[in-house]
Amino acid sequence: MDKTVEEIKKVIEKLRPYLQRDGGDIEYVDFKDGIVFVKMLGACAGCTMLDDTLKDGVEQILMEEVPGVLEVQNVAHNDLL
Repeated sequence: MDKTVEEIKKVIEKLRPYLQRDGGDIEYVDFKDGIVFVKMLGACAGCTMLDDTLKDGVEQILMEEVPGVLEVQNVAHNDLL
């Protein structure tokens, strides 16, 4: 597995308990061209604060901790990569 992908997954695993406390969750989907694709689950999937959580939380932390990450995007159930 790519070292960058390993680092991304480690950071996501550290973030999961915070989302799970509020009834949500996050799942790694893919990493392409600097973009991390994730699936927001549970309460996060329909939350009005999803964009804030994704951009101000998950994306910012991943960009700080993993070189090469430029953006994080949520992949809805019906989206195709």
